[in-house]
Amino acid sequence: MRTFLLRILFLANAARLLPHLAVFHLSKNGPTLVADLDRWVTLCFPPNARPRSRHASFIKLMAMFPEYRSLFYYRVGMKGRVFSFLCPPMPTLYISTSKIGPGLFIQHGFATVIAAKEIGANCWINQQVTIGFSNATDHPTLLDNVVVNAGAKIIGDVTVGSNSTVGANAVVVKNVPDNVTVVGVPARIVRRDGHRTDQPLH
Repeated sequence: MRTFLLRILFLANAARLLPHLAVFHLSKNGPTLVADLDRWVTLCFPPNARPRSRHASFIKLMAMFPEYRSLFYYRVGMKGRVFSFLCPPMPTLYISTSKIGPGLFIQHGFATVIAAKEIGANCWINQQVTIGFSNATDHPTLLDNVVVNAGAKIIGDVTVGSNSTVGANAVVVKNVPDNVTVVGVPARIVRRDGHRTDQPLH
């Protein structure tokens, strides 16, 4: 009975998301949409519960994860937002960034502002994060594979280097080099290239 009900629910969502599927396939950002989709499936579903096709993956993600919806609407622009009333984005997740690389994952996303200058590939952003302006023009750049944990603030014209992690509730107002972990207020380097350290940011 449970399997039957789940199948009915899936079909109902599939009907609701037909316009979104069309936009997904027709978008000029197709490779980036596929990269996002594949990464979200890997991170959100255990191997034995992953959908069997990209169509099914897209339907499940859109139905279950409002953070994914927000990212999808950001990627496709007005063509997708026309249909957003059928599957609303997360209302407390604000994305205003001119360029975001493929594979961005937003975990939870509640009360999160992503107003970076640019974000690289395969970054991970948690809830209650602020990535934003210190004045009318200065805002951050995140390079590839950056992780920003819950409650962190990255403010102003700073760059967070590739493969770096910003710890929960850290406040970053200076450049962060590659391959480090920073924590604290103001943020300090506590791990570099996998080794413990204690260094200020410059």
